[in-house]
Amino acid sequence: MGEQAVTGAGATPAPEQMPDAGGDDAAAATGSGVGTGTTAATAGMTADGHPAAPAAVPGAGMSADARPDASPRELTADLVAGPGGVMTDEAGVVTGELTLKTRYADGQVTLSVQYKDADEWYAVTGGKAALADPGGLDAVHAVALALLNRPEG
Repeated sequence: MGEQAVTGAGATPAPEQMPDAGGDDAAAATGSGVGTGTTAATAGMTADGHPAAPAAVPGAGMSADARPDASPRELTADLVAGPGGVMTDEAGVVTGELTLKTRYADGQVTLSVQYKDADEWYAVTGGKAALADPGGLDAVHAVALALLNRPEG
């Protein structure tokens, strides 16, 4: 495509018309603004030359307005404690076949264990921490299980 003249009456340039955006002078129309009545800041305008109205995009990858779900949630898994067992606050060291419970409530994650199929749970010593995002519960549970499950010793 070659250059295309945009003229008004009397062969003078018509300021309300823009050069063909697909032509060779498209860069000049949106870039430098020389002789076109536009500036670099106006690049990206709509076809009529007015900026598009701002649009709200809820949930566009942002989570500042989102509140973590504070409802209690827990995960359990069976394990075999390795040598030295698992230290608990109430019973000291527990060994053998255990069940691990990783619980999220009120911004906190807590770990507890019980002898497999028993009724009483024991808090794992040092097994409590703040957890801002409840979505991280699965990862915390997986790491705790990997650390405590030592069937081979």
